[in-house]
Amino acid sequence: MDLQQFQNQVVNGEVAESRWDRSLAFPVLMRKVYTWMALALAITGFTSWFVANSPGIISTLFTSSGLIIGLCIAELVLVIALSAAINKLSLTTATLMFVLYSVLNGVTLASIFLIYTAESITKVFFITAGTFAAMAAYGYFTKKDLTSWGKILFMALIGIIIASVVNIFMHSSMLSLIVSYAGVIVFVGLTAYDAQKIKQMLIDADSVNDSTQKIALMGSLMLYLDFINLFLHLLRILGDRR
Repeated sequence: MDLQQFQNQVVNGEVAESRWDRSLAFPVLMRKVYTWMALALAITGFTSWFVANSPGIISTLFTSSGLIIGLCIAELVLVIALSAAINKLSLTTATLMFVLYSVLNGVTLASIFLIYTAESITKVFFITAGTFAAMAAYGYFTKKDLTSWGKILFMALIGIIIASVVNIFMHSSMLSLIVSYAGVIVFVGLTAYDAQKIKQMLIDADSVNDSTQKIALMGSLMLYLDFINLFLHLLRILGDRR
C-alpha cells in the first residue's frame, strides 16, 4: 500500500465518520426541540394551576395591576434577551432563562382558571395539541418551501397585535372574536413554518454540542410560543366561561 492509498483511506474514513456523526446529530437535536418544548409547557401548566389554587397569590396578583404589567414586561425582556444574546450565553444560562420564562408565563396565565371552566380548558388543550401536532408534522414532512409564509404571517401577526391593543380601549366583543379567529389562522400557519425552519437549521448539524443545542433550544421556544398563543386564541373561541 503506497502513501497515496493510505491517505485516501484516511480521508474516506473521516468523511464517513463525519456523515455518521451528522446522521446521529439531527434526530437527537430534533428530540431535544420537542422535549424542551413539552417540559416548558408542563412547567407553565403546573405554575398556572398552582397559582390559581393559591388564594393569597391570586389576591396579590390581581389587586395590583402594576405587578401584572411588571411580569408581562419581564417576560418580554426575557424573550428578547434570550433571542438576541443566545450566541453569547452558555447553554445552561439559556436553558435557565427559558425555564424562568415558562414560570412567569404560568403566573400570568393563571387567570384562565378563574375565567374558564376546567373542563373547557382541558378540552381546548387537547384540541390545540392535535392541531399543533398536525401542522408541525406538515411543516416537517412537506416538500413545499414555506419560506414565503414567513413575511405574510409576520405582517398578519403585527396586525393582530395592533388590533388587540386598540380593543383594550374599545372593548368590542366583535373585534375580539375577529382577532381570535385571525390568531388561530396565523399561529396554525406559524407552527408549520417554524417546524420547517427548525428542521432546516438543524439538518446539517455535524454534532450535538453547545452551539447546536442552543439552536434547538431556540427552536423549542418558537414552538412553545406558537402552542401557547394558539391555545389562548382557541380558548377565547371555544372556552366555556364560569
